[in-house]
Amino acid sequence: MIKFTKTALVLALASLSFHAAAGVFDDDEARRAILDLRAKLEALSKDVNTRLSTGLDTKADKSATLDLINQHEQTMQEIARLRGQVEVLQNEIEVSSKRQKDFYADLDKRLRALEPRQVEIDGQTASVDQAEQNAHDAAMQKFKEGDYEGAATALQAFVRRYPASAYAANAQYMLGNAYYLQRDCKASIVAQQAVVKNYGDSPKAADAMLNIAACQTELKAVNNAKKTLNDLIKTYPNTAAARTAKERLGGK
Repeated sequence: MIKFTKTALVLALASLSFHAAAGVFDDDEARRAILDLRAKLEALSKDVNTRLSTGLDTKADKSATLDLINQHEQTMQEIARLRGQVEVLQNEIEVSSKRQKDFYADLDKRLRALEPRQVEIDGQTASVDQAEQNAHDAAMQKFKEGDYEGAATALQAFVRRYPASAYAANAQYMLGNAYYLQRDCKASIVAQQAVVKNYGDSPKAADAMLNIAACQTELKAVNNAKKTLNDLIKTYPNTAAARTAKERLGGK
């Protein structure tokens, strides 16, 4: 038979005493479970203390006290298990929180990159989106590298996608130049006429008319070329292109 003393039982309870985990648990269900178990543990402790204070006179008292201690140990094990779950949950929350912060930081960076920026085009300040800027720069890079066919494709796509862009007039104008450098005067004339028609207020319009006249001359359409040059002088009289047009007419 197991012998019990007040001192031994008190020491057993003391060694099993519960200390709440530090910090705030973000998982409400786990926290409530731990609080419930803690209340149960305190009730068991009170019951054992009551029994100790009245003495363990009978076999039934000793057996009941053993049951209480077993329950106490089981409760402590359950608390330990729940605390482990809470630690796992806290770690998952921390990882998730970091991912969320990284996501929003990256999103903010991307949104800032998409915000319109101020650029100077043909002496005028305009607002353009980053994607718009990138598309224009990529097309112009092809032109600079001498890939006129690739440049024409990219410039045409740009004008279709961004017809109201501050870069649209320049893109349409350079499209005409890309065709001309491929020795396709007919396509160049069509592209340059679109500059005059759609972007008549752009500084590129006068230059486009000068290029149209040059292509018409190469195609032996001399009268058409003269008419284009005269129209240029009337429409854009105070431009460098108009002065060049006068020189060309004077030489004919």
